[in-house]
Amino acid sequence: DPRRTLQAMVREALERSQQVGASRLLAQAALDDVQETAAAKRIQASMSLGAGPGGTRSLAGSETSALQLRSAINISQLLFDGGRQDRLVDWRGLQAESARLGHITVSEQIALNTVSLALERSRYRQHVVVYGQYVRKMACLLEALETIVRADRGRASELVQARKNLQQAELAQSQAVSQARQVEVRLRRLVGDGLPGTQGLATMFLQVPPLDQLMPEVEQSSEIAALAAQAQAADRYAQAVAAGTKPQVSWSMTGSHAVGAGGSIGSTRNSNYAVGVAVNIPLLNPGVAPATDAARKRAQAAELQRADALEARRYRAAEVHEQTVSSFDRARRVGGVLRESEQVRNFTLQQWQQLGRRSLFDVMGAEADHYNLRVAYVNALIDGQQLNANLISLGRGVNEWLR
Repeated sequence: DPRRTLQAMVREALERSQQVGASRLLAQAALDDVQETAAAKRIQASMSLGAGPGGTRSLAGSETSALQLRSAINISQLLFDGGRQDRLVDWRGLQAESARLGHITVSEQIALNTVSLALERSRYRQHVVVYGQYVRKMACLLEALETIVRADRGRASELVQARKNLQQAELAQSQAVSQARQVEVRLRRLVGDGLPGTQGLATMFLQVPPLDQLMPEVEQSSEIAALAAQAQAADRYAQAVAAGTKPQVSWSMTGSHAVGAGGSIGSTRNSNYAVGVAVNIPLLNPGVAPATDAARKRAQAAELQRADALEARRYRAAEVHEQTVSSFDRARRVGGVLRESEQVRNFTLQQWQQLGRRSLFDVMGAEADHYNLRVAYVNALIDGQQLNANLISLGRGVNEWLR
């Protein structure tokens, strides 16, 4: 099953890809940032310890202690801040969503590269087959012509021409083998050494999705969704900056204990505690207004970037759709010419062998034209499949399509 073959290759490429691993870690780190920001509204506690000489000074005089051991505990919790912390949590959450979508985008790029290389490998594998058949055909003609030349030396020039065509066919086959190996080297970097066969890949990605069906998928693609999340995150951050001018209310409980020895006061023990509600009212902060304006402008810029990316992606999808349809139409037309070429080569060979009405040059020209058309058909078909894979990637994605 070629679909399962591609699924296995894509899955292996995703597991091996360091880019996918890095994007996954970044997405997980963004979730940790959300938890860190959300924890700011929970109860906070701290403890401090100290040791050393100490003393007090007042109007009544000064008192000293040669050694003091001090400890303090502070417990507090934010009650109200005008929604600033909530907006910061939203900001971090949308950044985490953008990172998650970025991970999906990287995975989609790796999947598309894997599928494209698999199709390219299939292209050159088919080239090798076509040129191999061409080589065998030229070898048969050369063998027949050698028999003819032994009886008629006047046709030696045809023998030279046949040898030249055979060498050209062998050269084309050798180049196709080399190109297939080069693609396999690039493919092994993605999926490892266990490359599967290419049987059946020529039947994949032949169904071109309608453009009106594709456009909604383009708007919902992971790349556009990530840009939308970034724009929303910038808007939440602007709201958080603006909320910095509002009062903040929190409760706190503190306690301290000190033990002293020596000095002018001898052995002492002191304990203090306080429980209450604190209100912090910002009165003057000239930097808040420009910071708020800057954050809002960045949010607007992010939204414009998302809109521009969406428009570019729509036009790109329309362009690739036209290229895909054109490539498959070219493959269909080349296929029709190829069928006619098959009849021409058969008739030409028959007329040369049985009737003597055609020269060997006509036969070799018909054979060369036929096999070149076969290569052109393979190229048009693979080009259309690769373009179709790109088109699907612009929408719901190759990963989703394979599933």
